[in-house]
Amino acid sequence: MKIAIVSDIHANYPALEAVMEDIKKHACEKVFCLGDLAMAGPQPRMVIDFIRRQTNWIVIQGNTDKLIGDFSRETVDKLRSVFPVMANALLDDVLIIEDDKKDYLKNLPVQKKLNIEGVKVLLVHGSPRRNNEDILPNMPIAEVENIVEGTDADLIFCGHTHVPCGYQTNKKQTIVNVGSVGRPMTSEPKACYVIANFENGGFSIEHRLIDYDRETAASIMLARNFDGVDKLAEMIMHPTQRHA
Repeated sequence: MKIAIVSDIHANYPALEAVMEDIKKHACEKVFCLGDLAMAGPQPRMVIDFIRRQTNWIVIQGNTDKLIGDFSRETVDKLRSVFPVMANALLDDVLIIEDDKKDYLKNLPVQKKLNIEGVKVLLVHGSPRRNNEDILPNMPIAEVENIVEGTDADLIFCGHTHVPCGYQTNKKQTIVNVGSVGRPMTSEPKACYVIANFENGGFSIEHRLIDYDRETAASIMLARNFDGVDKLAEMIMHPTQRHA
């Protein structure tokens, strides 16, 4: 069984469209989405609408989905002290996203356990411990093992960092960060996702990089016209850091 795993779409519909074309080309039977559907991107309502219509998706909640769903001024103030552009993006998202879509984000499950062809799979956004905990490349394996301690999954999929990577622990647990569809934070600006092929109690993992119309995505982003939106548009074209 082939399954696509996507994460961190961040309202980038042109990137999502390109990834979906690739998913269809590879005949994936299901899609797992690890959250962060909407915030700080060009077309949040369109992305949420698209995902809600899908019947073969399993979707969990990312940290920015929770920010939108549980919106408060206190959250904005805390965010502004660290990432002012993201605070402005959150305010604008909350203004334009309809209540039913906010409720959808608010009520998404935080994690999901699955058994696929005999493989125990855990879907998380950041880590099994927290939705905003980083699993990044080049971490000491002891640190990764500490993060996943207490889980019995054979295979853990995560996102959040927008940087793809993978680990296998000494207990033979595999952890895969699937990267980001809509806001990659690497030197390669292409959309990133994973195809997992499950067969006979085992699995293989492939990270895929997909080109898309970044110029259109950046142009739509700029048209949102809140303070700092130019930085978010530039990050679509030339990603250099995780936050603005």
